[in-house]
Amino acid sequence: MAPVILFPAIDLKEGRCVRLVQGDMAQATVFNDDPAEQAIAFEDMGFSHLHVVDLDGAFAGKPMNSAAVERILAACTMKVQLGGGIRDFTTVAAWLDKGIARVIIGTAAVRDPAFVKEAAKAFPGQIAVGLDARDGLVAVEGWAEVSTVTAEEIAKRFEDAGVSAIIYTNIARDGMLKGIDWDGTLALARAVSIPVIASGGLASIADVERLVQPDAALLEGAIAGRALYDRRLDPHEALALLSRGA
Repeated sequence: MAPVILFPAIDLKEGRCVRLVQGDMAQATVFNDDPAEQAIAFEDMGFSHLHVVDLDGAFAGKPMNSAAVERILAACTMKVQLGGGIRDFTTVAAWLDKGIARVIIGTAAVRDPAFVKEAAKAFPGQIAVGLDARDGLVAVEGWAEVSTVTAEEIAKRFEDAGVSAIIYTNIARDGMLKGIDWDGTLALARAVSIPVIASGGLASIADVERLVQPDAALLEGAIAGRALYDRRLDPHEALALLSRGA
């Protein structure tokens, strides 16, 4: 079985590395003016993968922090997955060509599932779907709008489509350091055959300990944001725990 992956997160707003609270752009805390420097720091901590979100792009519907993403790619050798404002085939192809390991499609997965399936077929193993839920329903347009469908309903649309992962975020927990929504995340993982990545709320080493329990073996991994920036989570302890498996 593949080892569980812990993805440190870099969220980009106006070219800087920030963290939000429940997706609210007005509640952005700047943690580093240089995202590439932050990526190097994460790599030096021992991380092999990186989760990057273009927050401005998620709202604009097109890439808005391309220069910052390109600097990250030039600065590190980690496998980078990128989401935010990726809503057409040309943008997907362009990012993969520039060295992004996996593209995350969110809003378009709700509104244009055929596009996601086309991209997954064209780029095997390099397309993920981002499902961000508020009160059980998937939110789109940078979480500004809430749809009428559940994460499970959308995830099931992509069974056997070649999607490599579902990144599931409980918006109520995002940036709140309340712990991952294990019940919701594991329920989704049991409902579909696509690997699921837990996102939103990772607060401490307790969440990492939970990640290596047998019932969480369904998951590909989890994303850590504010807990790393606030130093509530020791990256070396977390990575050592994951390497041991429990």
